Amino acid sequence: MNRMKVKRIGKTVLVVGVAALALGVAGASYARAADPTGGNAAALTGKTPQGWSYDVKDGKRVPKASRTTNADGSWREETKQGNCTTVKESSASGEIKTTRSCN
Repeated sequence: MNRMKVKRIGKTVLVVGVAALALGVAGASYARAADPTGGNAAALTGKTPQGWSYDVKDGKRVPKASRTTNADGSWREETKQGNCTTVKESSASGEIKTTRSCN
């Protein structure tokens, strides 16, 4: 083959490659626009999805506190850390009481 044919083939391959890359980027951005969370809403909000029994803090799993809220605005929250249980209680007036017990 002579040099002109090789250059022409090289340019054609380059143009086709750039076009394929552009189509791939355009397709990815279109898919991202259709679902802005990328299918992972927790990644954007920084929160663990509902229904999971733990939160992720500093890359480690931390058990979620089980919280019960009453109609008058008072609540009770239990958190377990190893053999210890921490109970936080809040009255309707806003007073918070914390109790920790270890077995």
